[in-house]
Parts: sequence; structure tokens; C-alpha cells
Amino acid sequence: MAAGYAELLGTRHAARLLVGTLVGRLPNATAPIAIVLFTRAEGGSYSLAGALAAVYGLANAVGQPLLGRAVDLFGQPRVQLPAALLSALGMVWLALAGTGSVVAAYGAVVVGGLFTPPLEGGLRALWPSVLGGREEKVHAAYAMDAVAQEVMFTVGPLLVTLFVAVWSPAGALLALNAIGVLGALSVVVSEPSRTWRSEPREAHWLGALRSRGLLALLGSFFFVGMALGSITVAGVAYADGHGGQAVYGWLMAALGLGALIGGVFYGARQWAGAPERRLRLLVALLAVGYLPLLLTPGPVAMTALAAVSGVFLAPALACAFIVVDRHAPAGTVTEAFSWLVTFFGVGAAIGTAAAGPAVELGGTAWGFGVACAAGGAALLVLMVTQGVLSTAGHSRAVAGSAPGVPDGSGEVAVQARSAQ
Repeated sequence: MAAGYAELLGTRHAARLLVGTLVGRLPNATAPIAIVLFTRAEGGSYSLAGALAAVYGLANAVGQPLLGRAVDLFGQPRVQLPAALLSALGMVWLALAGTGSVVAAYGAVVVGGLFTPPLEGGLRALWPSVLGGREEKVHAAYAMDAVAQEVMFTVGPLLVTLFVAVWSPAGALLALNAIGVLGALSVVVSEPSRTWRSEPREAHWLGALRSRGLLALLGSFFFVGMALGSITVAGVAYADGHGGQAVYGWLMAALGLGALIGGVFYGARQWAGAPERRLRLLVALLAVGYLPLLLTPGPVAMTALAAVSGVFLAPALACAFIVVDRHAPAGTVTEAFSWLVTFFGVGAAIGTAAAGPAVELGGTAWGFGVACAAGGAALLVLMVTQGVLSTAGHSRAVAGSAPGVPDGSGEVAVQARSAQ
């Protein structure tokens, strides 16, 4: 297993692109907690802190697919780096101006969220060209990508608290965004990013959303995001009655650890059969994994259940990346991956909002019940739309090449997609 991942990372440009993307996404991964800590340090209320973080998230959800479409049209360097700079300037504006003017604070987080560069979608668009179009390697890279996300979302909050302790909340905002720009710069000056070009695309105002298979996938992962969002709130409610913040930290760490372990094992082997069918199984297992959380046992057992509930998250995400690749219309791959980020994020926000009233009405178990219901809904969407999803598009990896590889074989992918 280790040898397989080492070989993958040993491929020219692979490690640099993965690390650069993760570093470039740090400002986005840490923004909610950084904004809350900064607002509170400025004397703002919890309501203002939560509202600013929510507005940042909504602006990010709007900006990702729009910037993703721009990347498909104009290339990565022309979009990613300017977007990273604008996003950083928005957060610098917040750090320097403070929250004395609420209007200015909201404007700053809107700029910061709206112009967050779509590095996540951009990396997934690059994998086929970096890995020579070898399908098994691309699929393993998607799994490694999903695992790396879990690491980033675990390490990111720790970095925020470290920077706040060493400097200040404002210093944390400035440092994280400066690091993010450097990460984006590392990606866009690389050869794969500079030479990558999207496939020729059909002009259509819906862009990637004209694919019914992609819409089905997005609908399902909206509910997966909702499940995760509800767990974060239900976990707080559970911890309040079982030991406080330390228990909450263990629960979230266990959830991330479970996802990391599942993703590592999933990406270490090749899988036969259509990924759409495999995705239904993985989402079904993910939904089943949420059910034991309703028992809300003692902290030790609950931590173990949290780990189990996360095991199939990274594999489901990795498989979803393959399905996105197969169903995205020609010339819209970055936009398609960015839509997945948006639907997942909006679902998480709604899950967070729904779990609060559920806990107040029926207690902690009801909060976890939202996650169970959302997991079931995610599976139901895939079951109802399996006819649409079974009409698979053409994977760029299968074609043996990808846009930006000057060997002429990219034309095969374009012709295959045109035959759909």
C-alpha cells in the first residue's frame, strides 16, 4: 500500500501539485474558525461572528462554480492566482479594518469567499495529464486527494489556534492568507497548470449542469454534506452532556481518522465494475454507519462509533470524483468539480442549521437523526437516478490523455464525448 502511494507521489509534479493545492486551500479550510475568533477578539457578538462566517461560506459556494467555469475557458494561471490575491485582499481588509463597520466587515468576507480560487477542482482536472492518463493511477490519486482533505481539515484548525496564540486573531488571518497565496502560486507556475487546456466545449449557459448524471450526483452529495454538517452540531450537544469541549474534539478527530483510514485502504487497490454502482454501495455503507450514533453511549464508545461513521466518507468522495469526471460535459471539468464543492458545502450549512432545532426539540439523538435521515436521502437519490447515472460519459483517464498533453490523443476524448 505504502509503495503504491509512494510511486504515485514520485510521479513528476504530483507531490508539488498536491501539497501546493492543500496549502493554497488553507485560508478556505480555516476561514470559519478564523473569522469567529477574530470577530470575538474585536468585541463582536457570537451572532455577528456566526453571520460573517456564514456569509463567507455562501459567497464561496457562489464563487466556486463561476471561477471553475472561468478556469475551463481561460486556463488555470489567468484565474487561480488573481482570484487567490483578491480573496487574500478581502481577508486582509477584514484583519486591518476590524468589525467596527459591520457593512465593511460583510463586504470583506464576501470578497474573501467569492474569490476563493477553485484549486480543488483544478487539481482534479490536472491528474489525468500528470499521471499519463492511466486510469488506475488517476483513481488512486482521487482517493489520495480525499484523504489529504481530511488531513487538511484536521491540521487547519490547529494552525489557526497556534497562530492566534503566537500572534493574534488578526495575525492569524494575515498569515494564513499569505500562505494560501504562496500555495496557489506554487500550483499555477508549474508546467502542468501552465500547459493545461480544457477540451473544446459546447457553448451553453448551464455549463456543466446540463449533464443529468452530474445533477444526480450533486443532489446526492448535497445530502452527504448535510449529514456531516448536522454531526458537527449534534457532536457539540453530545459533548455538553459528556465532558465538554475535549470530548467534542475527540469525536471530530475520530470522524476524520475513520475517513482517513477508509480512504487510504480504498485507494490502495483497483476496483472492478462501474464506479456508479460502487458509489451506491459506498453511500449505502456511509448511511448505515450513521445509525449507531443514535445510541449516544458513553464517550469512549461514542468516539469509536464516530470513527466507524467516517470510514466510508473518503472512499465515497473518491468514487464521486470519478463519476464527476465521467459525466461532466466536454470542456467543463473544473466547473463540474467546483459544483460538487458547492453542493457539498451548501448541504453542510443546511445540516448545521437543521440540527440545532432538532437537538432543542428532541435532544442529542435527534441531532444525529438528521445525519441518518440525510444519509438515507443521499442513497435514495442515487437509487432513483441510477438509470441516468448508468448512462456514463467518457473518462478523460480512459482516453489515455487529457487536455494539455501534447501527444494528440486528447482528440480521442473529445470525439468520445461528442458521441454521447
